[in-house]
Amino acid sequence: MESKVFGYPSFDLGGEMILTTYDNEYRAMMMDIRVYSMKRGSVRHFVREQEEIAVLLLSGKVELSFPGASVRASRKDVFTQGPWAVHVPCGKEISVRALDDSEILVQCTHNDAEFTCRLHRPEDAPWKYSCKGKFGGTAQRRVNTIFDHDIEPRSNMVLGEVLNDRGNWSGYLPHRHPQPETYFFKFDREEGFGASFVGDKVFKSVNNSFSAIPGGELHPQAAAPGFLMYTCWMIRHLPGNPWLQTDRVEDPRYQWMHNAKF
Repeated sequence: MESKVFGYPSFDLGGEMILTTYDNEYRAMMMDIRVYSMKRGSVRHFVREQEEIAVLLLSGKVELSFPGASVRASRKDVFTQGPWAVHVPCGKEISVRALDDSEILVQCTHNDAEFTCRLHRPEDAPWKYSCKGKFGGTAQRRVNTIFDHDIEPRSNMVLGEVLNDRGNWSGYLPHRHPQPETYFFKFDREEGFGASFVGDKVFKSVNNSFSAIPGGELHPQAAAPGFLMYTCWMIRHLPGNPWLQTDRVEDPRYQWMHNAKF
């Protein structure tokens, strides 16, 4: 089965949308990533014996229950409010009760290491501007990191979000790293779109599409003018080679832009 690098999934009748699994066309991501549409009053339980799990609230109002805590969280949407996420090690359960119609993203990967269950609130992962004032303002975007190797060194995953200003680029300058990464896209209008680059291939990014980026491939993104583009970015550490914030390797052909005046 040939590995693919972009996908346009849809929800099934049960409200599940599958992005990557360990044995589908996107198995090179080494993660199981799914999105769930939950009706008010519905409940979902997530627990895996050999995998860590992160549940990210995309929109709605939910009650998140995990060992030692139960909290209510609400998020109007990914464009106006910050993230709520629960992260647990293998064998620990996360329960999600929808208090209103809601949408969640669930990220899993193989990991038998123990670490403390943790709730990440919006104030724990504040939006920060990246590339502000650079490249003529065309790559200015807001970024948050919910958890990475510095925040949870025993995890095998990274989870964060990017919010592109209208018409702007992200992942810029074009860069690469050896670890695989998955991008999940949303737009503030249904007709919104952008461009997603994976190496020399380019795809039309639309609402609920995703990019499955093999390690070592360049992967800049762009949002069309008029539309805010949200990206949930998820990286899988490699054995003995975790992704670090300093691992970003820019394409040397474009590094002249750092000192250019636009």
